[in-house]
Amino acid sequence: MAFWHIPNAIMQATQPTFFKQGPKPLTRVLIFSALSIALMVGDAYYQLLGRVREQVSVALYPLQWLATAPTNAVIEASNFLQRQTELIAENRALNDVRLIAQGQEMRLKALEAENAHLRALKVANENNPRESQLTQILYNGRDPFGAKLIVDRGQRSGVTEGQIVLDASGVVGQVVRTQPMTSEVRLISDREHMVPVVVARNQLRTVVYGTGRQSPLEVRNMAPNVDIQVGDTLLTSGIDGLYPAGLPVAKVVKVERAAGTAFARIQCQPLAAIDQHRFVLLLNAPPTLPPYPESTPAPKAKGH
Repeated sequence: MAFWHIPNAIMQATQPTFFKQGPKPLTRVLIFSALSIALMVGDAYYQLLGRVREQVSVALYPLQWLATAPTNAVIEASNFLQRQTELIAENRALNDVRLIAQGQEMRLKALEAENAHLRALKVANENNPRESQLTQILYNGRDPFGAKLIVDRGQRSGVTEGQIVLDASGVVGQVVRTQPMTSEVRLISDREHMVPVVVARNQLRTVVYGTGRQSPLEVRNMAPNVDIQVGDTLLTSGIDGLYPAGLPVAKVVKVERAAGTAFARIQCQPLAAIDQHRFVLLLNAPPTLPPYPESTPAPKAKGH
């Protein structure tokens, strides 16, 4: 055993000074503890390390920023996506509210227009020469070349063929066919419809003819020098026994008196808003007119 300890002693004796150990660990702990306590006390009461901390914080700030940059980037991206999702949802909700409000506004305007039309019909009903009943337009007739309407009043409501249909502005047409629950109305613009009228300005009697749906009415077979002017109002004459006298029918919008023609070309615009409303008035059937006088045979000539 002694043989092995001899080289160790020789090696320790021959070690350079920079390989020698410093103070013992316990001594180091005591020294550094005392130094730490002194620095804490000095910093707490005398702010000895304030400038040092400032310089160290400035030097360490880039490292701190680099260390926290990925986490901050993830947080910012998450917050951005969350805000985008919230904004999209809020935008959709506001758009839905806007669409609902626009729909309600449109319905409100339609109801206001319909209410104004019904009030006008009420006034017209009070001024009509006959009693009438309110009816609603269901749909247009099936014939694409005709000008007809189907209304929701029929035989069960006392509607008969020949009844006149009006709105607040004038004559719409005439009932030409009845069913138990509905009736078919031929408009004054229909090609097969004609109305005896008088010019309100001079009481000139004539007849106005339909030329097709959404086409102007015509006054036919009138001489070029006839006293009809643009702007004249045509009223029902009442001589046909169907239309009461004095109902507005049309307004003259064009008069052409070409040289060398046998008749003037006169176009009129219906006063009734045929394609604009859902409700019209049905005038009750006219009273029975007295029969035509019977013709008596001519007396025979006596022979000579």
